[in-house]
Amino acid sequence: MSDPQPLRVGVRTLCDVTAREGDLDHRFTPSPSAREGIDGQREIARRRGADYLTEVALAGEVAGLVVRGRADGYDRVANRLEEIKTHRGDIARLASNQRALHRAQLRCYGALLCAERHLESVELTLVYLEVGSGRETRFSEHATADALWQELAERCRCYRAWAKREAQHRRQRDAALCEIGFPFADFRPGQRHLAEESYKAAATGRVLMAQAPTGIGKTLGTLFPLLKAMPRHGLDRLAYLTMKTPGRRLALEALTRLGAHPKQDGLALRVLELTAREKACEYPGRACHGEACPLAAGFYDRLPAVREAAAERRWLDRESLRELAVEHEVCPYYLGQEMARWSDVVVGDVNHWFDDHALLHGLAREQGWRVGVLVDEAHNLIARARGMYSVSLAQRDLGRLKRSAPERLKAPLGRLQRQWQVLVREAGLGKGGGPGRPAVRHLETLPPSLLGSLQALASALAEALGEHPALGAEWQELLFESLAFLRLAERLGDHTLCELTREGRGRARLALHNLIPADFLAARFAAAHCVVLFSATLGPADYQRDLLGLPKGSVWREVPSPFAASQLEVSVRADISTRLRDRGASLAPIVAEIAAQHARRPGHYLAFFSSFAYLEAVFAHFVACHPQIPAWAQERRMSEAARDAFLSRFTADGHGIGFAVLGGAFGEGIDLPGERLVGAFVATLGLPPADPINEALRTRLQARYGRGDEYAYRVPGMVKVVQAAGRVIRDPADSGTVVLMDDRFARNEVRQHLPRWWGEPLVRTAGPTGHAPT
Repeated sequence: MSDPQPLRVGVRTLCDVTAREGDLDHRFTPSPSAREGIDGQREIARRRGADYLTEVALAGEVAGLVVRGRADGYDRVANRLEEIKTHRGDIARLASNQRALHRAQLRCYGALLCAERHLESVELTLVYLEVGSGRETRFSEHATADALWQELAERCRCYRAWAKREAQHRRQRDAALCEIGFPFADFRPGQRHLAEESYKAAATGRVLMAQAPTGIGKTLGTLFPLLKAMPRHGLDRLAYLTMKTPGRRLALEALTRLGAHPKQDGLALRVLELTAREKACEYPGRACHGEACPLAAGFYDRLPAVREAAAERRWLDRESLRELAVEHEVCPYYLGQEMARWSDVVVGDVNHWFDDHALLHGLAREQGWRVGVLVDEAHNLIARARGMYSVSLAQRDLGRLKRSAPERLKAPLGRLQRQWQVLVREAGLGKGGGPGRPAVRHLETLPPSLLGSLQALASALAEALGEHPALGAEWQELLFESLAFLRLAERLGDHTLCELTREGRGRARLALHNLIPADFLAARFAAAHCVVLFSATLGPADYQRDLLGLPKGSVWREVPSPFAASQLEVSVRADISTRLRDRGASLAPIVAEIAAQHARRPGHYLAFFSSFAYLEAVFAHFVACHPQIPAWAQERRMSEAARDAFLSRFTADGHGIGFAVLGGAFGEGIDLPGERLVGAFVATLGLPPADPINEALRTRLQARYGRGDEYAYRVPGMVKVVQAAGRVIRDPADSGTVVLMDDRFARNEVRQHLPRWWGEPLVRTAGPTGHAPT
């Protein structure tokens, strides 16, 4: 029986499966970014001249497979086909399995080129371009068309069995998804609306911003319609991206409900959970190569068997992946990276699509996938993306490392330090600063001499770490930070603030703070077939569009709330100011309000404050005035066990007040339904501090969008306020109280950011009973 359509494979995938062998080898040789790779190919083309063809599309049918790919360059006059790879450091230390993979790709392209152009032979050249120096290293060989075709045919025969299983899996997956049903008798209120809008996003290939209240089941309400859309609209993969580990667990639970777990004998769906390397590593502290780690030795020799076992198992959460890896004696982290190629739904952190070196984004571009991207708690994406595209270097670290540096690193470290001192003097910070009062300068550009010294240090570090992997984690970290700094410095613009801070004598910090992530994220949104961003606090729409760089045609929808205003009593204490100058005067009325509300309805409450210092002052006053009411407070740098203990005190039959910092661990992402939490007090607008960075942010946002104060301060603050208040009503049976304690909550421009389903808050001041309306 013939296949319903020809089996297709790209040259890169074909070689990834058939040409890798030997050890896993990641000896501190950080790969150039995708941008550097593209720039490198352009530079080689510029050097070659007018007869040089780039991005040569090739295809052919071989041993029952249609093989496609794009060769990097072809010189028609010299009859020379080139495969161009960018790298860092000494080419001699490039892993042997990488070199073998590159040669296999080139020979596949050579076979297709000879067949297409009726050539008897061709010159094949691997070109390695060192991105730091621009130096080319070439490896050339002459090959006949017959030999190349026989080699390609053999690879295709080896791959064909896997390709047939993959095609069969795709057919079974799509057939099952066409028949998938919602796992409950009916949708929750609001959930159907969210599901319909999510399906439309997949059908039309656009970005959806969905503001949907907590408690309606957003995870199922977005996953279910995207799974339904996969066969109908040709989606190859789904990426469910979260901000924190609990979000991944919720996604896996939803997929289990939908029948994706093999024990349910339900969907023929491969599900993969991606975990950070430091959490997946079985041998922390060891280098990722065969001489140091037993799970790296022979990794590619054992990969075919474990890959088949993983594909057969289908459900690859962290525990299952580790179990397979241990059984087959391979690295669980890199097994997960490999299975990202072959999984239908990948659940992981947002960095896997949006970071500069994002795995899933890179695979999608390489494979030409149509990807549906779901982003949970998407109100955090702006802040997370700013972190992804920000980096800093500390002069103090350079000085400390220089004292113990190998001889070969002392000179480049010294040159960088001298250039750094020149920058400090020219910026006028030579005599500035002092304890508690760092001098700060914002720079429009960076001196080429300083960047050149940093590039030289990065090259020297790469060389040293390649020769001596045990040199130390601090040196590896410095290498990665240096490379990240150089990449971002190349793209310095109004989206990023370059800040030089003097922290003391001989101690300055040079930082690139991303302010407007839109310039980096726009291409990531464009690369996805569709994206669904969802959160309980995703407004205003223009704020998300502008700062995330969403494409034209993106839509914003507010899902109607299943909750009624009668469930939540919202009031504003307009006689209290939580401004810094008024903090002392605010302690007594805040404490009185909390105690009075607890007396009216005993139960558990959360009280949120703008800082630990403010929290500690109110907490001490509360304990002194009302020792009979149980009270406990969030502490600085709490461990996971301490956070669990804090939450464990919110029992259904108890009462008391938990004091927490707004925007911290207890301001979002926690679930205390029913009588476990009956109210919240918010004694702050949550405004970011008016420090130099936020003031620069306000100025840049005002210049670009004309909305500096709103985008820099008011919107981020109110998102934290609404998230904290959202801890109170978690399902349709809940009822509770929210007290907003600051006179600015009575202003229209502030109240417009409160959820509409709350209704009109009661604006009041304290009277004899604590509740006399104004």
